[in-house]
Amino acid sequence: MRLAIQEDMLPGRSLLEKCELARRLGFHGIEFWGRGLTDRAPEVVAALCQTGLAASAVNHGRQGDLLHPDRLTREAALADLRRSVVDAVDIGAEGVIVVPHFGPPVLPDLTPYKSAMQLEYELLHNHLRTLSDYVYAMGCSLYIEPVNRYETAFLNTLADGARVRHKIKDHPHVKLAADLFHMALEETDLLQSLRDNAADIGYIHLADHNRRLPGRGLLDFSLIAVTLKQVDYHGWVTLECGEPGQNQLNARQIAGDLPASLELLKRAGWVFKPA
Repeated sequence: MRLAIQEDMLPGRSLLEKCELARRLGFHGIEFWGRGLTDRAPEVVAALCQTGLAASAVNHGRQGDLLHPDRLTREAALADLRRSVVDAVDIGAEGVIVVPHFGPPVLPDLTPYKSAMQLEYELLHNHLRTLSDYVYAMGCSLYIEPVNRYETAFLNTLADGARVRHKIKDHPHVKLAADLFHMALEETDLLQSLRDNAADIGYIHLADHNRRLPGRGLLDFSLIAVTLKQVDYHGWVTLECGEPGQNQLNARQIAGDLPASLELLKRAGWVFKPA
C-alpha cells in the first residue's frame, strides 16, 4: 500500500512547501481537490517532480450533480467530471473520486413504475456506460465513493456501490473508494464489508470513526490492517480527516498531530511502501 494525504491537511506557504513536508513525514503521494485544478496543474506537476511524490487521485468533491432532474444541469456536471479526469491525467493521478449525488432524492417517485431510488440507479448506470469508456481511453480510473446517510440518500454502503459496478459488468476502470469514516457510520460490520467487497475497492480514505486522525477515535486499526492484508489490497490509502477540503486553517495543528498518528498506524501493522 502507498500512503497519501489530502493537500489541504498540510500547512505551507506554497504547494512545494506542503509537498516537502509530506515527503519528510513519509507520505508517498498527495490527493488534490478538483475545483480549480486545471489552472494549477503546471504548479502541481512541478512540485511533485521536485519532491518525488505522486498524485494519488483527484477528488471531484461537491462539483455538480450527476443525478439532477434538469438535463442541462446533468450535462454540466458531466462536463465538470470529464474535466477532472483530464486534470488527473495531466498531473499523473491514477483516478478521480466522485460522489454521484449529495442530499435527499431529487428525482420523482414514479411508483409503481420505478421509485426515485431506482431511477437514480438507472440514471447513474447510463452515465457510467459512457464514462467507463472515457476513463479507460484516458488511461485513468473512476472511484465511486459511498458516503453516509447524513450527506446523501444514495449509495451509503460498499454494497450499494458494488451494485453499481456489477451493473456495468465490473468495469476494471470503475472501482469504489472505501472511506473508513463513512463505513463506521453505515456498515453493520466494517471488516466484513471490506472482505465482501474487496474486489470492488480501488482506493481507501483513512480516518477514525469521528473523522479525526487515526488513533483519535474508536476504530481498531490493527484489525483493519489485518483485513486489508487478507484481501491483498495494494492501492492508495489516503488520509481524509477533519473538514475535507476546508482544513487549511487547521493544517498546522493537523501536521503537529500527524507523527503520533502515523506511528500508531505503524504499530498497528500498517505497512506503506512506494510503488
